[in-house]
Order: sequence, then structure tokens, then C-alpha cells
Amino acid sequence: MIPRRPLRPVTAMRWRFDGEIAAFGTTSGHRIVVGRWPTSPFGPISDVMIETPDGTRLLIAPSDDVARFVASTYRFDSVEVTPVEVVRRPGRVTVEAGTLRADLIVGSRGWLGLLLRTVPRPVATAPAWAALVDPFVQAVLPGVRTRGSAGAGRREWYGAWDHHPLVTVSACWQGADLGTMAEVHPPVRFGFGSTPRRPSIVRLTTTVQL
Repeated sequence: MIPRRPLRPVTAMRWRFDGEIAAFGTTSGHRIVVGRWPTSPFGPISDVMIETPDGTRLLIAPSDDVARFVASTYRFDSVEVTPVEVVRRPGRVTVEAGTLRADLIVGSRGWLGLLLRTVPRPVATAPAWAALVDPFVQAVLPGVRTRGSAGAGRREWYGAWDHHPLVTVSACWQGADLGTMAEVHPPVRFGFGSTPRRPSIVRLTTTVQL
């Protein structure tokens, strides 16, 4: 009789994405979330999530691999794979993704950004810290979560360490002007939480437990 080997504990793999998320609404009713990830398991990437006025959720991803991963983590009605270019300059972000063109003007750091900067980055980006501050974040920024259950049985944590408001946004999609900047309202429905209601750009580390 062959003796059985003791089962080894399975250690869940965690993937980290370091970068920024910019989110804004427009007077046309579109709500747009732009992710720029200089460091990720896929290399430097960017992606865009759009929710239209009728509630349709679209993902624009730069490759099939990124599209599969993001679409299995969040919820979308359609996915488009096409080059996504997000360029960050001092005080400005430009976006080209499929038929989307956007120019974002970034404002000076406000009280929230100053508060986030007081937390050492290794602490701010740790999943344990994200879990600890989640109730406080929900109280200050309704609809925003720093931890939750993602798709495919995954857990996810958002560790923010800087925040700037957006001053102005000009955007067009499918050849149509989307109007002027507006609040992210109603909240977007891609995952377990929305973005801050006021248009902004957040620097953060996203950790996904596979």
C-alpha cells in the first residue's frame, strides 16, 4: 500500500497593479473610468470602462489577455479589444481608446490627497490597510469601497495614496461630443464599488487575489 502524502496548503496568488484611475461623468450621461497601469502582470497597460446613459457597460482593453482578465473580474455588456493610449503629463491626461478621445485637466491636490499622503506608501497599499479603512471610506465617499469580492471568486483591495480633482474634461466618443464634465452619477456598476462622485484621479495599488 502506497502511503499518502499530506496535502500541501494552497497559497492564493496575488497580482498587483500600480498606477492611476481617473473617473468622470459628462453632461451627455456617459460615465468613464480610465485606468493607467505602468506596473502590472501584463506590463505597462491602460484600459477604459464606459457606462452609457442607458446603462450599457463597455470595456476597452489593449489585448485579448487583458480583456479576458478584466472581463472576468468586473461586469460588462460588451468588450472591445483595440489599442489604448493614456498619456500622463504634469496637470494633464490624454486618452485615445478606440473611438474615445478625452483630454483631462488635473487640479491641485485637495484635502483628501493631503490626507492620503500622510500614510506611508507601504502601509497605504497593503490589503490589510485597505480592509481596515473600508468602513471609513464608505462614510466619507458614499459608494466607494476599498475591498470587496470581484468576479471569478476573486478578492480585491484598493490602496490609494494620492488624489487630485479633475478641473475640466473634453471628450468625444464615436464621433459625438460628450459635453462638459459632470459628476459620476449614477454610480458606475462595473464591480463591487463605484468611484468618487466628484471627477478625480487617484493614484493607487490594486491587489487582486486569484
